[in-house]
Amino acid sequence: MGTDRAPQQPPGGDWLELAVSRAAGAPPVEGNRLLLLRDGPANFPAWLEAIASARKYVYFEMYIFRNDRTGRMFADALAAKARQGVTVRLLHDWLGCFGVSGKIWRQLREAGVEVRAFNPFHVTSPFGWVSRDHRKTVSVDGRVSFVSGLCVADPWAGDPEQATPPWRDTGVQLEGPAVADVEHAFSRAWQTVGPPIPDGERVPRAEMAASGKTRLRVIGDEPGTVGLLRLDQTVAGAARETLWLTDAYFAAPPAYVQALRASAKDGVDVRLLIPGSSDIPALQPVSRAGFRSLLDAGIRIFEWRGPMLHAKTAVSDGRWSRVGSTNLNVASWLGNYELDVVLDDAPFAEQMEQMFLQDLENSTELVLAGRRMRSLEPRPRTTRIPGRLRGSAGRAAAGALRVGNTVGAALTARRIVEGGEKRMVLVGGLVLLALAILWAIFPRLVAIPVVALLGWVGLALLWRAFRLGRPQRPKGERVLPAPPSGASTTAQTSVERADVQG
Repeated sequence: MGTDRAPQQPPGGDWLELAVSRAAGAPPVEGNRLLLLRDGPANFPAWLEAIASARKYVYFEMYIFRNDRTGRMFADALAAKARQGVTVRLLHDWLGCFGVSGKIWRQLREAGVEVRAFNPFHVTSPFGWVSRDHRKTVSVDGRVSFVSGLCVADPWAGDPEQATPPWRDTGVQLEGPAVADVEHAFSRAWQTVGPPIPDGERVPRAEMAASGKTRLRVIGDEPGTVGLLRLDQTVAGAARETLWLTDAYFAAPPAYVQALRASAKDGVDVRLLIPGSSDIPALQPVSRAGFRSLLDAGIRIFEWRGPMLHAKTAVSDGRWSRVGSTNLNVASWLGNYELDVVLDDAPFAEQMEQMFLQDLENSTELVLAGRRMRSLEPRPRTTRIPGRLRGSAGRAAAGALRVGNTVGAALTARRIVEGGEKRMVLVGGLVLLALAILWAIFPRLVAIPVVALLGWVGLALLWRAFRLGRPQRPKGERVLPAPPSGASTTAQTSVERADVQG
């Protein structure tokens, strides 16, 4: 049924602003101050200073929190505030902190810190481990928040005495009313693993004074909401002059790759900065396999020559910027809890561009040489990353999804498989052939784990059905599903965001 009502135009006739608001699902917030922080030596002291200044509460959400020199430094700071009577809540990811000694958590709890592990493995949820809390945020007293890609571990701090540089990473310090959105995102993740934050603990947005003139969005993605994916695709499609991306674990799906290629073919200066050496070596061939199609479209790709490049940033047209925890891969866009700050601000974008160009000075460009890719400068003989960390199953899953997508495309001919994807198709064919031969020779050897997995999944579903049939949840059980479904989460997020903004 038609209508004669004209579409509502945003103030100033900026249709891109309207598209971004709809894609991200996060309205802009006025009156903030935003400070760009480079690497651990700039981020960590600011975090510690904010924690030391806390008078009411500290919210600390971290994917990786190691029991090393850096981890103990932050544990001591958090414990000290808890002993002073400040409410301290620490949410760490179970998989990201897998293998970390429980001693550090016991010490924190004994000091009065409330410590929770996000989405620990449970036998009744065979595939629940895929959803991770990949955020890295710190919030203090409703006054200041930090959003970044940095985790709490020695590799991000470096060691000046040993001449070990820190991992390359980026964060921001945020002051103003948008802090309410960072704390709101923390509260939603917090209540997935226990009782929610008590009413009245958080500072309401209405009581947060303006700290500057920056207008920005805080996008707290949850599994199934895909706000960052929609936003990244919108910005890629709307870029007119430049789109400069930095990403640690690039394994983008075909839809986003095509958006980048289309922009580059239209004359947009698209650049991608990636690690030259990764802490997940198995993911590098997966990332590089798709580079040929990008290079063919005119996209410039640079490999970082320093220690691990872990930043996740974007800057476009001297206007749009994004800094946070989201990688350009399916695990981040679809499966994880992520948090990013996005803004349309020319002065901040200029800082982002200068930082990107500075990073390129320590990078080498990849180019096509016939049917092969090569670096314009020789790569270092050693590609070992000091301080290699665990807890990277999500990125590995993203790589596996990309391999599966490529192999599936080769089998079904639903899209053209690029020449650079030859290795993935070859590996997929060899693996399937090996499994077929193994199954033919040793059928029981293959059948036993398949039967065990199917039985495990079946029992888990029966247990879930039994639990769903109970009339009432026990007190203290999760009040939000993890991971939540896309439709219900989107609706609930919209309602709660409206509520937190008053």
